[in-house]
Amino acid sequence: MINEQIRDKEVRVVGENGEQLGIMAARDALKLAQDAELDLVKIAPTAKPPVCKIIDYGRFRYENARKEKEARKKQKVIEIKEVRLSPNIDTNDLNTKVGAARKFLEKGDKVKVTLRFRGREMAHMYKSKYILDDFAESLADIAVVDKPSKVEGRSMVMFLTAKR
Repeated sequence: MINEQIRDKEVRVVGENGEQLGIMAARDALKLAQDAELDLVKIAPTAKPPVCKIIDYGRFRYENARKEKEARKKQKVIEIKEVRLSPNIDTNDLNTKVGAARKFLEKGDKVKVTLRFRGREMAHMYKSKYILDDFAESLADIAVVDKPSKVEGRSMVMFLTAKR
């Protein structure tokens, strides 16, 4: 909120150089801002009384946008990569999938391991749980089980995360 949009009776005013000007009526604070040819901007609306600062609103918006951009630049987006397996997978195929998952984990991504069941395979779901256990065990040196295996519809799902 800026200038006339501020409807509070009293506000705590901070000057353009950061000095405290004290608590005063919003009208008086607006008059001070207009005398300095600047804007009265509400900085902390939840405070009692609300805190307003006398600054150039365009510059204020620019600095906030720049701070947000810097914060976004520093944060790491963790992606979830998926590795799909089937209950009748052979050991060499499993090792290939383990290699792919190892690459994802080294890059810093999470890995979702999905064991898909089709047709009659659904009747023997829990006999195939050892495949996911072997998968997690073969990656135990660089990964930990984030969420243990659980059944979701026609598949069994487990999440792995790289060790810290």
